Amino acid sequence: MIEVIELTKSYGGKTAVDQLSFTVRPGLVTGFLGPNGAGKTTTLRVILGLDAPTGGTAAVSGVPFRSHPRGLRHVGALLDAGHVHGGRTATAHLTALARSNGISTLRVEEVLGEVGLAEVAGRRIGTFSLGMKQRLGIATALLGDPPVLMFDEPINGMDPEGVLWVRLLFRRLAAEGRTVFLSSHLMTEMEQTADQLVVIGQGRLIAAESVQSFAARSTRLSVIVGTPQAAELTALLTAAGASVEPEGSPGAERLAVTGLPADRIGALAFEHRILLHELAIRRASLEEAFMELTADSVEYLAGRSR
Repeated sequence: MIEVIELTKSYGGKTAVDQLSFTVRPGLVTGFLGPNGAGKTTTLRVILGLDAPTGGTAAVSGVPFRSHPRGLRHVGALLDAGHVHGGRTATAHLTALARSNGISTLRVEEVLGEVGLAEVAGRRIGTFSLGMKQRLGIATALLGDPPVLMFDEPINGMDPEGVLWVRLLFRRLAAEGRTVFLSSHLMTEMEQTADQLVVIGQGRLIAAESVQSFAARSTRLSVIVGTPQAAELTALLTAAGASVEPEGSPGAERLAVTGLPADRIGALAFEHRILLHELAIRRASLEEAFMELTADSVEYLAGRSR
């Protein structure tokens, strides 16, 4: 388990993390979201003891990470896949880490096989693609068979097969009872992978809840209506204050309606003898909810005039 309590981290006059508190529990994949500059990487670095907090605490399994001897046995992490000596082979890199953490070197071959790098284990890392370096970083995180795993943008540079493999891997690790904490900007992938979310903006907590609960907080809720009387229903709903847009290709008999609840739409259609084939609520996607609920926390907004 990861526990962050009133964590603050400042660099000079800038506060990157501001009294942040959350818990990441075992048995779940927890996504870590926030706009650029929100403080995600800083938070991960403080949890891993790479940076000292200005205030508050960050603990792994009840104690600061630096208190864990032979850290790879307790926490596996991937923060920057490119931060590795390019002149070493994959085997040499993992072997050095295994020996320094009291891990059997037999484990090196196991994790290289698990991440799909067994055939290139003798190649120098500098010749690897970004996707291959990401796989090596994941192998490093798995090396000590730790109960806690942390990943920062782990699927950058991966092909579709690699993305699917990572998704299934993270879910399997969580199913084994491990704590899996994952930062990513890819909302569609997070929606398919994460169970829980920790969302921050400008260093402060915005939400800590399930993916479904977070998406449900969005006001971007619409009702999908199927009817052979689309023009008539559009005029009726517009007069009642709703916004109506065709759903799908031109001429389709489905409408996307906002501004009126489904029961009111159904009642109006019944009163005016309009036949409905479909009446369904469509909630916001994770990406739509994220964009709406973090809008006030975006630090670097493209198109903003000075």
